[in-house]
Amino acid sequence: MWIRRLQLLGGQRLAVSHQWLICKKLLRFQLYPWVPATPAGWQPAEGAAGHGRRATRGLVRLRFLWLRTGAGLRARAPGAGRVELSGSTSGVADDCRDAWASEGLLMLIRSRTDSGTELQAWAPDSALRREPLWTQKLALESEVEDKARDEPGTGSLPLLPCACAYVSPQPPFCRPLAPELRARRLELGAEHVLLLCAAGQVFSWGGGRHGQLGHGTLEAELEPRLLEALQGLPMAEVAAGGWHSLCVSEIGDIYIWGWNESGQLALPARSLAEDKKTFTEEGLNGDGSEVNRTARAEDGASAPFVAIQPFPALLDLPLGSDVIKASCGSRHTAVVTRTGELYTWGWGKYGQLGHKDGTSVDQPCRVEYFVEKQLQVKTVTCGPWNTYVYAVEKEKS
Repeated sequence: MWIRRLQLLGGQRLAVSHQWLICKKLLRFQLYPWVPATPAGWQPAEGAAGHGRRATRGLVRLRFLWLRTGAGLRARAPGAGRVELSGSTSGVADDCRDAWASEGLLMLIRSRTDSGTELQAWAPDSALRREPLWTQKLALESEVEDKARDEPGTGSLPLLPCACAYVSPQPPFCRPLAPELRARRLELGAEHVLLLCAAGQVFSWGGGRHGQLGHGTLEAELEPRLLEALQGLPMAEVAAGGWHSLCVSEIGDIYIWGWNESGQLALPARSLAEDKKTFTEEGLNGDGSEVNRTARAEDGASAPFVAIQPFPALLDLPLGSDVIKASCGSRHTAVVTRTGELYTWGWGKYGQLGHKDGTSVDQPCRVEYFVEKQLQVKTVTCGPWNTYVYAVEKEKS
């Protein structure tokens, strides 16, 4: 396995591979996150999304930043103020408060003594030299800055600290949000946006051809639209995959919708069943989900699989476990339960599910590694084709 090690404060060590990030001690320091360069010979799949997300504040601050093949990034905590690019492209930017990247763009928030706080857009191969592609000044009050620094998920890119705008990988790079939305968290998929407001309601907009908006159609939405199917159910988490979406309610229930090509919705997937079934009929379910029906299943009966789920669907984990954290990759999904267990499902070709093979699965499966090692999972962050986990040793009774 391709692994490098980082020395942390207090003599702790952090093992980082292209599949997992595991910390075995409860750290009370700021972590210097680091994204490894892509292993030689490895190529990503077509059209997957790349975007950064942050893990738990105060314990570990992990941000996945996808640049391009052969490029790595080390983003120090806000107090350290430095972003370092390494790999096929190397460079350093000081005075940085936050960073976010897509495959073709690197966004930085920088606090400059001469010009104040700026939002900058850089080409990933620019090595952070000369001038950025685009710059915009941010007028941030100290109260807003303190709130963004102290509250997890508040003012974390792609949502700007003022929570009234967000960054986009396509021009215009800075896009405003209506003040009445009062954004708490914002997630970007490949073609769509999810927003969690302060009241716990979910809004979505952007491309909808895979049902990823959750409004029951495959139509695009140009403006934020309330997810009416979840209205009145307070949500605590939202996550956007490449073309699927997920949210977690305040009581730990999972709602999931969008594209199910690789079983990322934990619904029967055609691609996973092709070796066993012959498909003869296509149509729509009564709830609007796109379904193909098989001529034969293992028991000889007709069995449906779901290609697109345009409405939020309630998903139950084994044993009825409650969920506290969730994250989506391009075509895989990962959740953390209240008891500290990790479940993953969807596309597994590159080992991103953590089940010791490259098998894809269309149902939630517990990652046994953490059970065997007596580790309690605290949070999970999915990159497009890999998974990062923060875990601590279970207290001995």
